[in-house]
Amino acid sequence: MSIALENVLAKAGLKVDADEFLTLVEDAARRLSPPNPDPSHYFSADQRAALTDVGLDLSPRSEDEPDFRARTVAAHAVLADSALSVLEAAKALGVDDSRIRHRLKEGRLTGWKDQGWRLPSWQFTGSGVLPGLEVVLRAVPEDQPALVVAAFMSTPQSDLVINDHPATPRQWLLSGGDPEHVAKLVATLGSPF
Repeated sequence: MSIALENVLAKAGLKVDADEFLTLVEDAARRLSPPNPDPSHYFSADQRAALTDVGLDLSPRSEDEPDFRARTVAAHAVLADSALSVLEAAKALGVDDSRIRHRLKEGRLTGWKDQGWRLPSWQFTGSGVLPGLEVVLRAVPEDQPALVVAAFMSTPQSDLVINDHPATPRQWLLSGGDPEHVAKLVATLGSPF
């Protein structure tokens, strides 16, 4: 299994050994909900009745169903592995590490704390930060976690078209697209449609 995992990690361009990656996966899994939560627990009796009336199944996952958390755990592990520390970000941008902390505080960079700041790599380019990043970050709803924002930034959006193909927000910004278009889209994260 270790050789197969190492091959997958290498093909994906992740610079982490198999044992380190498995530790990241274990950590991400531990942070998620219990393996078989009872969804009805999260709602009042009236809410449960209303939800079941419209056809929602609030019964716990059975043991023979696939674990819905697997994809999220893998995404968390990849996000954590590809994130930069404050020192790595400072080196990449050619600035002092205090400037990175200042940008985080001002919302000009984004990250999360996990034994020190971790900054998702999607916001960096080979020569700096993503063009229009500040405009986009100002529009991100405060309740949206880093994984949701990272998924949004790397998922093609039908409203962002480059050469007749939907582009990811990151691709859109790298190609010189208007960051206000991305900001309008990211502002809707977590909103029901």
